[in-house]
Amino acid sequence: MDFGGAAIGGVDNGGFDFMSWYMDIPVISRLYFTGAFLTTAGCALDIISPFSLYFNFDLIFFQGQIWRLLTTYLFFGMFSIDFMFHMYFLVRYCRMLEEGDFRGRTANFVMMIIFGVIFMTAVAPFVSVHFLGSSLTFMMVYVWGRRNEDIRMSFLGVFTFNAPYLPWVMLTFSMLLGNGVLMDAIGIIVGHTYYFLEYVYPAVAEIRGWRRKKILEPPRLLHWLCGTYNGQDLHRD
Repeated sequence: MDFGGAAIGGVDNGGFDFMSWYMDIPVISRLYFTGAFLTTAGCALDIISPFSLYFNFDLIFFQGQIWRLLTTYLFFGMFSIDFMFHMYFLVRYCRMLEEGDFRGRTANFVMMIIFGVIFMTAVAPFVSVHFLGSSLTFMMVYVWGRRNEDIRMSFLGVFTFNAPYLPWVMLTFSMLLGNGVLMDAIGIIVGHTYYFLEYVYPAVAEIRGWRRKKILEPPRLLHWLCGTYNGQDLHRD
């Protein structure tokens, strides 16, 4: 299966330099990958239980187990081929977004993740899902595809397609394998909503002369925390 990318690792004198590859990952993508890996490692070593990680509305809001709001996005299953597959897509597309469309805009990248987390968390109680990490990854794949419309990709070397069709190809493949597609569909819906609010709406607002041209502009505090604060540019629109 070739989704149009180079290897995720680095080669140094014929060997794989893991630390160089790891430190080359942008900071937000690296934090997410590290959190997901350590969470799975903790479960594999029986330090923590997956039953203490999953999303449960009653346990979160009535028993105060608020950490589940975070851990539901960090657990991708135990170490397995499926886990490695998820990590590949997490690192690859999260990294390409952060290095590409969001280069120099770390606060905006964090804002995208926050938007996805809030949207998916609001939907979760109504669709009975327990772990939302794959949905967040799918959202990133969707946004990356829409922002790289001219990139050609291939699937199993059988047929080629443009990047915006990647999430749909992945969803169809999951269906053919008999897997559930609810998590993928949530990611696509949230990704499309974000794409519209971040890229389509500002263009329409500019044309129509609407006063509010940006809906998802990060607050100044987030810019400051991410080191992207510029008092002269934040509210120029």
